[in-house]
Amino acid sequence: MNVHDFYYELPEELIAQDPLEKRSDSRLMVLDREKKTIEHKIFSDVIDYLRPGDCIVINETKVIPARLYGTKQDTGAMIEILLLKNKGGNVWECLTRPGKKMKVGAVVNFGEARPDGSFILSGEVIDVVEEGNRLIRFTYDGIWEEILDSLGEMPLPPYITHKLKDKDRYQTVYAKNAGSAAAPTAGLHFTNELLSAIEEKGIKIARVTLHVGLGTFRPVKVEKLEEHHMHSEFYMIDETAAKIINDTKENGGRVISVGTTSTRVLESVADEDGHIEPGSGWTEIFIYPGYRFKCIDGLITNFHLPESTLIMLVSALYDREHILKAYQTAVEEKYRFFSFGDAMLIL
Repeated sequence: MNVHDFYYELPEELIAQDPLEKRSDSRLMVLDREKKTIEHKIFSDVIDYLRPGDCIVINETKVIPARLYGTKQDTGAMIEILLLKNKGGNVWECLTRPGKKMKVGAVVNFGEARPDGSFILSGEVIDVVEEGNRLIRFTYDGIWEEILDSLGEMPLPPYITHKLKDKDRYQTVYAKNAGSAAAPTAGLHFTNELLSAIEEKGIKIARVTLHVGLGTFRPVKVEKLEEHHMHSEFYMIDETAAKIINDTKENGGRVISVGTTSTRVLESVADEDGHIEPGSGWTEIFIYPGYRFKCIDGLITNFHLPESTLIMLVSALYDREHILKAYQTAVEEKYRFFSFGDAMLIL
């Protein structure tokens, strides 16, 4: 299968630049795989398509202010650093710009110099790794999360052209476990009120974590999908979530995944019968047409970039022809696309 099989034309004006005032007011396209139908709803209507005994699976990851701007210690050159993955302790895999200046041993300082010439945060390049990323060991005074909050910026996707007024709008209302370089955007549509109403209807909520990496935005650079190497992302699923999902399956309910990130967690840990074992680790699972889903029965997702691994995953759950037809309909109906855009429910 070829990457160009997943291309579609998207007018630039349909790329959502700002979130709606109310999260659940976004539009919802509902695809019924059995009836081959398309319905146009509002996201809060999603509850009407969920049944008592079903469960939804949400990703509790929290986006960190992962973009830092500092100065190179020896030259004073401006350096941009994007935190990608925590490799243990104070060492992070990072994307650096300009990369050529960041050789092993280079030191970058962040924030204002203190009277003694030291900085609240500094980082030293200790290795150059895959795709030219750098391993940087950070030294700092204080609490890491508080330092990031004061010095870092939210790493919005490249197709969003201006800064976000309220950085909490690039977090889900249930964001809990810090570590993502990007938001699990399907979850941005949920409000606390909608989640409460879902539970009151008898639908369980299973909570997992997958820290979203920058690879989410990287294009597929090979023509044949089979040759694409998926980026790795760290996941966690505890006993409570595993039990909710397993009980749902055993009792005849449906497992509805909120987002491609939750999907990747479940499909990484499920056995051939769809049974989930709790655990944590790194997943490089690449889901594209021909993949047999083991666990999920439905998906809530946003509208994704052409030729991206995300539209390939969605096409694996339904089929490529119907997904591209739905995307064409979304363009004609002027749906809003990508991170702050509208949503799709596939059942």
